[in-house]
Amino acid sequence: MTTELDRRIGNMDGAAALPRKNGELVFAAPWEGRIFGMAVALHERQLYGWDDFRTRLIAEIAAAEARGAPSSYYERWLASFETLLVGRGFVTQEELDARTSDYASGARDDD
Repeated sequence: MTTELDRRIGNMDGAAALPRKNGELVFAAPWEGRIFGMAVALHERQLYGWDDFRTRLIAEIAAAEARGAPSSYYERWLASFETLLVGRGFVTQEELDARTSDYASGARDDD
């Protein structure tokens, strides 16, 4: 990551702050680290601004809390990333749903 992006990610505070333990990022499952890396990598390729993603993440966290929906931080990160990708036209909702179905059914398993 670039130094500027390192600071922007590291300075995310409040609900958007990344889970850390002893200053290190914490991922409970491999997919969490992957989705984190994908979001950062696409930003580094300048496909979207970090503030756009961060704003979506904050809104997603607030909406989940308002619904009382139990979810993890990275489930909210994933939902934010998906809406960003669909909203920017990088993938259609149908393509995203099909890929999700492949993983849910076991037809695709990259672990």
